[in-house]
Amino acid sequence: MKPGMDATMNHRIVPYIRECDFALRKPWVLPERRLLDYLLVYVQEGECLFTVDGVAYPFEKGEFCFIQPNSVNRLEGTTNTVTPFAHFDIFYSTTSDQSFPTRAGQLDLTLYQHLMQPRMDEQFQTHIPVKLKLSHPSKFRDTFLQVVEFWQYKDSIMQLKAQTRMMELVTLILEDYMPANHVKQMSPQALNWITSYFSFNLSEPLSVVDMARRANLSTSRFNDVFKMQYGVTPHQYLLKTRIDHACELLLTSKLTQEQIASYCGFSDIHHFSKAFKKIIGITPGEYSKGAKGG
Repeated sequence: MKPGMDATMNHRIVPYIRECDFALRKPWVLPERRLLDYLLVYVQEGECLFTVDGVAYPFEKGEFCFIQPNSVNRLEGTTNTVTPFAHFDIFYSTTSDQSFPTRAGQLDLTLYQHLMQPRMDEQFQTHIPVKLKLSHPSKFRDTFLQVVEFWQYKDSIMQLKAQTRMMELVTLILEDYMPANHVKQMSPQALNWITSYFSFNLSEPLSVVDMARRANLSTSRFNDVFKMQYGVTPHQYLLKTRIDHACELLLTSKLTQEQIASYCGFSDIHHFSKAFKKIIGITPGEYSKGAKGG
C-alpha cells in the first residue's frame, strides 16, 4: 500500500462475527494454533497467560487480548476464569462464510490462505498491541459484552445489533492506535455538508454525537476534523448559527421571543436570552428595539 493511502481503499471494513461466547472454565490450556481471523478475548474474571507469536502476555481481570490473523497463539487460564471472546473478520471478504476458527494444534494453514484476513497493523501501518491499552476501557468493555450477548440470539435484529457493536469496537481500536496525523490526511471538504444540515435542522436538539454519526466519524475525530475545517468547535459553530438566525428573525418577523427561541433550537426563553447576550452583547429585546429605532 502506498504511503498515506487509507487501507479501506483496498479492503472495506465490514465486520463479520464468526463465533462469540461467554467461556466459563476451571484452569485450562488451549494448545498452539494459527488464526485465520481475529480473536478478541476479555478477561472478565481470573488470570490468564496468553502466548502470541512466541511472546508471553499475562492478563488480569479487566484486560483485553487482541490477536490478529496469521498469529500463532497458546491460550491458558491459570485460575478459574470467565473469558467472553469473539472470532471475527474485520475486512470484507466474499469467503467470510467459508472461514472458521482454527482448531487447537492447527498450525499449517497452507490450504486455507485464501481465507486469511488482512492484518490491521499491516493495512494501517501502525502497531496494535496484543494487550490493548484503551482510552475508554469501560465503553469498550460494555460494547463488547453486548456483542457477545446479542450474538447468542439468532434472529436478524439481534445479529445486526451485534455486528453494529462490533463496528464500534473496531472504530475504538483504530482511534487509539492510528497515527496522530491521520485526521490531517482527510479531505478539507469532508464536512461541507454541515452548514446545510444545520440550517435544515436548526430547531432540532442537535448533538455532536448525532453529527459525528452522520459523518461516519467518532465524536472525538469529528471534533478534530470540524475544528480544523471551521476554526471553532461544532458547539460554537452551531450556537453562532442559531444566534445569527435569531437576529434575522428579530429584524424581519413579528414572532415573539418565545417563538424565536423555539425555532432556533433553544430549550426556553431564558436559555435563548442568556446565549444571545453572551454573543451579541445585549438582550434580544434590546437588539430588536435598537435595530428598529425604538
